[in-house]
Amino acid sequence: MYIPPFFKQDRAASLGFADARGFGTVCAFDGEKPVASALPFYLTYAADGTPQAAFHVARHNPLVKLADGQASWLLAINGPDAYISPDWYVSPDQVPTWLYQSVHLTGPVRALSDSELAVQVDTLSAKFEDWLLPKTPWTSAKMTAGRRETLKNAIVGLVMTVEEVEGSFKLNQHKSEADYAAVAVALGSQTDPGSQAIAGLMRQTRPDAFADETNKLERSVP
Repeated sequence: MYIPPFFKQDRAASLGFADARGFGTVCAFDGEKPVASALPFYLTYAADGTPQAAFHVARHNPLVKLADGQASWLLAINGPDAYISPDWYVSPDQVPTWLYQSVHLTGPVRALSDSELAVQVDTLSAKFEDWLLPKTPWTSAKMTAGRRETLKNAIVGLVMTVEEVEGSFKLNQHKSEADYAAVAVALGSQTDPGSQAIAGLMRQTRPDAFADETNKLERSVP
């Protein structure tokens, strides 16, 4: 991943983002062309602290044959993104651009044993069921044994040993406070979720850029 210094994230922030997002696109090379699949995953850590990304695919997915534990794969995780119009800047002579969050995890991938797969399936569902609390979490125990085994036999568990972590959060960090704030305000006035999310992230990243806005609000309160 090409990452300008302004946008580069440290290892901890990148892994935290990937783990919180839990969904990405995994890509491998079959010798002739890239092979990719979009899928949910979770992060775990080996005894020595090495990150591992665990996921599964359909048994007939071409990726299964490429999981030799040697060749390096890419897992790309993207967050919100938004288009930026040059008209939104205070300064002249700007150009269109796109703001986004993206993390790339790279490393070899191996297949899991049946016992490891059973743990992975339950761990993965538990991760996302927690997002729905206070709903009572779904578990595989709610399925009949026959149905559970049939579905488990239709998938292959995979785990990536993460050797490289790259993170780029392009949020206009290199712009002046005036330009930065103007773009965030313009994004906040858009109705699409991506623009709203990026606007919120920009405010979190450089709250000082919005000091005048906060002061005006405070003065207007009786």
